[in-house]
Amino acid sequence: MSGSSIQTAKSFTLLIVDDDERARDFLQNTFESAQHQVKVAADAPTALRLLHREPCDLILLDIELPGIDGLALCRLLRAQEATRRLPIIVISAHDDEERKVSAFAAGADDFIVKPATRRELLSRVGTQIEAAQRERALVGSNRELGFLADLGRGLLVALEPLQVVRRVAGATYEAANAALCAAMLELPQPGDGEQARAEGGTTSAVTLSEAAACVFDREGSAEGGALIDQTKLRRWLATDPATSGRLEDPAEFFLRDEAHRIEYVAPLRFEGRALGALVVAFDRAEDCGETESRLIDAAAQQAALAARISSLYEAARSSSASLAKEVERRTAEAEAQRRFTEAIIDTLPVSLYAVDRNHRIVAWNRNRELGGQGIPRGEALGRNIFDVLTRQRRDILEREFGRAFETGRMERIEQESIAPDGTAKHWLVSKVPMRVGGDEVSHVITVGEDITTRVEANRAVARTEKLAAVGRLAAGVVHEINNPLATIAACAEALETRVAEGAFGQSTEIEDLREYLSLIRSEAFRCKTITNGLLDFSRNRAGQHAPVELGEVLEAAARLLRHQKRSRNVEIVVDATDVAAVSGDAGQLQQAVIILAENAIDAMPQGGTLLLRTRNEGAGVRVEVCDTGVGIPQENLARIFDPFFTTKEVGQGTGLGLAVCYGIVTEHGGRVAVDSVIGRGTTFTLVLPSLSEERLDGGRVS
Repeated sequence: MSGSSIQTAKSFTLLIVDDDERARDFLQNTFESAQHQVKVAADAPTALRLLHREPCDLILLDIELPGIDGLALCRLLRAQEATRRLPIIVISAHDDEERKVSAFAAGADDFIVKPATRRELLSRVGTQIEAAQRERALVGSNRELGFLADLGRGLLVALEPLQVVRRVAGATYEAANAALCAAMLELPQPGDGEQARAEGGTTSAVTLSEAAACVFDREGSAEGGALIDQTKLRRWLATDPATSGRLEDPAEFFLRDEAHRIEYVAPLRFEGRALGALVVAFDRAEDCGETESRLIDAAAQQAALAARISSLYEAARSSSASLAKEVERRTAEAEAQRRFTEAIIDTLPVSLYAVDRNHRIVAWNRNRELGGQGIPRGEALGRNIFDVLTRQRRDILEREFGRAFETGRMERIEQESIAPDGTAKHWLVSKVPMRVGGDEVSHVITVGEDITTRVEANRAVARTEKLAAVGRLAAGVVHEINNPLATIAACAEALETRVAEGAFGQSTEIEDLREYLSLIRSEAFRCKTITNGLLDFSRNRAGQHAPVELGEVLEAAARLLRHQKRSRNVEIVVDATDVAAVSGDAGQLQQAVIILAENAIDAMPQGGTLLLRTRNEGAGVRVEVCDTGVGIPQENLARIFDPFFTTKEVGQGTGLGLAVCYGIVTEHGGRVAVDSVIGRGTTFTLVLPSLSEERLDGGRVS
């Protein structure tokens, strides 16, 4: 018999459905080079046959397929239980809104336009698989929590061995979606082993005469265990197994049923001895995953404790002289079970608390103690929930609990909170109604899961897609912009030549003319550099990076801003301390600073102060662009870097500036943050990695 083991896959299995052979080959090479397993199909029937034979982790599905198109196949997969939650990415050579809407309406999780780069494909496939894994983990955790709570309550009143095996087998059969489930508990002869145990002797000499057994099969339940090969199972228990086992050889099976393909057997162990076994059979090997294995093992642990409690009850009932002692022992072990159940709830990676109909807190797990409010369990239990969760609006909480108590339906709500350090945290909060002793909802369990990573990843993917659109737009207009820029530069050079030749005489304004012409010519060439950089960005080519002094970048940006008419009422202050150099494109970094500065000036229509400041920050350099303007509303902060999002009036802004700034900083390996208060101003912060002294001196950096 093979031992129980669950291997964590180092690669994923992907199914590519595309009738274009070249596209299939490209996708197959892309994912196989990343150590993934790849299956390919040219049409929908072939794909369905492959899925029937072997499951996969994600499907890349082309819309244009012969016969049944990709959208019809997507809807079919979403209608089937086995593939309903399988991540599906639709790929298409057409980038139109109607196709995308149709794809998402059919149930697609993502939409990729051909041709896509290898990095984009790997990134988006990885994102979807990680999201699916997190969803499965949450479903598994909720499933285990509900199962263990229900089983624990049932076993508390199971005082006889037959009651124990019936409750354990029935609950495990339902929770694990098994084909068959059997529980067997060996019964000692009265006055033999238990008497020796009561007198402090060994239990190895217990004489086993019969067993309490129950089987739940496809037609219902049956006591007596006729489907169990008890002889083989007892031989296995005689080896005193310490761990669970996964059986895939029919010759080793304990259940007499020819249809199933795999068995998972867990010993009911208590105090170092196997009291019985829990055997669960599945028709398919993939039906017995990590979640099912943990669930069966947890059920076996609770069943072992319940079996021990039932044996104590039997001994107490048969011997009135030792009744008080046995009841005391049973009570102590029941308390151990309660503590064990609490430990399970505390170990779950979620925040959990429960309230009764009077909104009094009756449960408060470990993660709630360690949460943002950090309230110890002893200070929370028994109090009104509205007196504890003071940071949340009472009217909203009352409505949420009211719906749960009135409707009896579970509700999931996504919430956002601000941590003490100012960062945003995202939560998936589930309100779970619970009924104790009647049909009316008596309690509501609130389970909170931190989904900040998932939300930020989704936003990053969306922002990357929009920036890619900006790149494509820039590529289309760069050539049209370069021609007038070249004309401007040529005219400026011609005028400079005429000034140098004395064509304008010795006017007192001649020096201003020289300065303005030089400024026009240099800025025209800088614009040309920027447009070429945008063209390189749209083609995924990085610019030439060199050591850059950010103080000089800020000074140059300030000089340009002071020549603008709209900055007349704005005081521009540069605080460029001696900071480390960074590696980058000076023109692009100056463009990013000017974009932020011009937005700051626009936010101060009545005048104010614009501060450009640099500071060293750990292994990076911090650049701050601060204004004293009107500020940015909180609801707009999450969207300000989205392409084409603007709050300015029509004709006064395209909404591309901050998106381009974000792309430049990201390309340089940095990050962008914003802090704004309405009526007091806004501060944009850029943090770029600095160069070490060895690198600046031409030495090698280890």
